[in-house]
Amino acid sequence: QVQLVESGGGLVQPGGSLTLSCAASGSIFWINDMGWYRLAPGKQRELVATITRGGSINYADSVKGRFTISRENAKNTVFLQMTSLKPEDTAVYYCNAAISQRTSRGPSLFGDYWGQGTQVTVSS
Repeated sequence: QVQLVESGGGLVQPGGSLTLSCAASGSIFWINDMGWYRLAPGKQRELVATITRGGSINYADSVKGRFTISRENAKNTVFLQMTSLKPEDTAVYYCNAAISQRTSRGPSLFGDYWGQGTQVTVSS
């Protein structure tokens, strides 16, 4: 089985910073794209940022210039460095990854995996 575990959420004042981490573990053969999404009360899930294995990055317009996504392929980990945080960034942040599992029959097809979510609250 594959598991994504996020950490780093919390309460921060407007203008502050937080860094989220997400580590994938289990029988992993290969990870392609990794990313972060968020879900705020009363809103639809929103893509925050994605990064390919090769390092190509995509950001939501609302976070460009403030958030930085990165990954360590050797550690199956993705990070989201968040700066200049605003109250509207308040949400549950979810890690996502496209993962091929290592099985007794060889590598599996890629599946879409999600973390359990970590709360980020920006408030004074």
